[in-house]
Amino acid sequence: MDRLETRELAYFLAVADELHFGRAATHLGITQPALSKTIRRLERRLGVGLFERTSRAVTLTEAGRVLAREARTALDAVSAATERTRRAGTRDPRLILAMKPGGDAGLLPAILAAYEREPDVLPIEVVFGGNRARMLREGQADAALLYTPPDDVRGLDTETLLSEAPVAVLPVSHPLAHRVGLHVADLAGENLHKHNPADAGAIGSISELMHLIALGRTVAVLPQSLTTPLRDDLTTVPVTDIPPSVLLLAWPAHSTSPSVAALPRATTKAVFAEDIALSAVESPQGR
Repeated sequence: MDRLETRELAYFLAVADELHFGRAATHLGITQPALSKTIRRLERRLGVGLFERTSRAVTLTEAGRVLAREARTALDAVSAATERTRRAGTRDPRLILAMKPGGDAGLLPAILAAYEREPDVLPIEVVFGGNRARMLREGQADAALLYTPPDDVRGLDTETLLSEAPVAVLPVSHPLAHRVGLHVADLAGENLHKHNPADAGAIGSISELMHLIALGRTVAVLPQSLTTPLRDDLTTVPVTDIPPSVLLLAWPAHSTSPSVAALPRATTKAVFAEDIALSAVESPQGR
């Protein structure tokens, strides 16, 4: 069978998104008969029906649902390849690492230092963005620091950097401050700030948030790393019914870039060194 064309996939996705041939044709700027002809030709080439058509509705078949997933991934890959090719041809090519402000759990300096010791790698440029997974898929970044949940890492290769159980941050005078553990229900009735690690957040800074907690205006659920160092008038209590947030390094699956391949190696070395240093600090003998 001949390879599918990107135009055919784009036309199919327009119909799959709209579930209406007329609206999809208008969106694409073509006539409805031309769109219908393209879809019928695609179905013949694949040997399966992609849509169930009635006088009242258009719905995807099971084969159509599969193609909708795969086609979106394929078109994203083509767009990303175009963008990365253009960036590689610039006078000063760089590896682009996307993250949100403060979204590195303090690991980025060690990661960058380890990366710079790798041989024959591109200079690294850190950029800040909202949907970093999309930046990867669209070729605007070569690697990204993501959190799961909530970031979608499907189709990406990943390396786990850190897994953190959440803690409640409370004033030391709070009635719950001396509990060994809490459930979210225990915080019902509180003005609760629940941190989303993938979002820069409405609170201007962690120090501002800590100040509001100390004043009794709010309490917060945060990853442990964001609470260090902790003010003397605050304390933390583990929240046991919220899954941990996992910090990941992510990059496009099947990437062939030597510089991208060097970044996970550098990250592993940096995280291992940080773990050794932390163990030495926490050891009673200082080892």
